[in-house]
Formats: sequence, C-alpha cells, structure tokens
Amino acid sequence: MVTGMHHISMKCGTKEEFDKAKDFYLNMLGFSVKREWPEGIMIDCGSVLLEIFCNGEGIKTKGAIRHAAYATDDVDGIIARVRSAGYKVFIEPNDIVIPSVPECRARMAFCIGPLGEEIEFFQEKD
Repeated sequence: MVTGMHHISMKCGTKEEFDKAKDFYLNMLGFSVKREWPEGIMIDCGSVLLEIFCNGEGIKTKGAIRHAAYATDDVDGIIARVRSAGYKVFIEPNDIVIPSVPECRARMAFCIGPLGEEIEFFQEKD
C-alpha cells in the first residue's frame, strides 16, 4: 500500500551544479539536510524529500513532471530573494482562483532553479 510521496530526485553533472543546487535549496529556501553521501544529498522540504545526485549528466528536458511546487506563506518575499540572487522569475507573483469544488484561492509565482528546473511557490488563501 502506498502511504505518500517519499522524495523527488534530480541529477546534476558537475560539482559546481551540485554546490549551486545545495546552496539554493538549503540557504535560499531554508530547507535542511536529511542525509548526505559522497554522490548525493536528501533535503527535507517539509512534506517530501528532494534527492540530488552528482554522479552523471543531468538531462535538461521537460518530461511528464512539469514543476515542483513549494508551499509558502510569503510568495512575494521568496520571489524577491530568488530574483536578487540572480534566478529567472518567469511568472510574477499573482493571485489565482482554481475553479475546483471547493474553489481554491491562491497566490503563486514561478522561477527557474539552479539545475534548470521549474519551481512554483504556492500560497493558499482562505
């Protein structure tokens, strides 16, 4: 029986990419190290782990998974930090309403992460 999601995995090809990714997720976003080994790291993102390997070429194409969305209580603040660190913001912070039942009101924005990944910051509103 599946009980939930354990981790999302990414791969980078160089030590520089690996160090940049670690810095982004640990220092920029404030996540913490769950475990680390010579070729990789698992970063605790709250409800799921992010696994980053540095043992081969990372494939930089979009597949079926479009982006990772991280919950936040301050979309505008995290986007300001990301932008000031030189990362590309490709959807500015904006308010949305998902016409679901019940409807979901949220504030969201997107950036490109250190390995070329699309990242959404999502803040549900009551």
